[in-house]
Amino acid sequence: YFRIIRTMCSGRIEPTFIFHAFAQGADGVMVAGCHPGDCHYSTGNYKARRRIMLVKNMLPQLGIESDRLRLEWISAAEATRFQSTVNGFIDEITELGPLASNRKVRPN
Repeated sequence: YFRIIRTMCSGRIEPTFIFHAFAQGADGVMVAGCHPGDCHYSTGNYKARRRIMLVKNMLPQLGIESDRLRLEWISAAEATRFQSTVNGFIDEITELGPLASNRKVRPN
């Protein structure tokens, strides 16, 4: 299944949130934010992009494929695009299969 966790801004997503999701059993994590330049908080989506790139680079060191984390720019007015993106991500994660039960990620 797919769980939505809303935040005020994608820039609010801390790397520990992502690691915690994987440690709690998530097989994939998708972060969706406003298009670059359209952030209500000015630069939140740029912060999110940097953080997601760093986490994606760290995941293989933890035994997690980097494809299990995705960042998408989708505005609130793009419901159809959001739906198709989520469905596509679920299909990709399903194809990758579940993460191994011996995860190295530990929540704080």
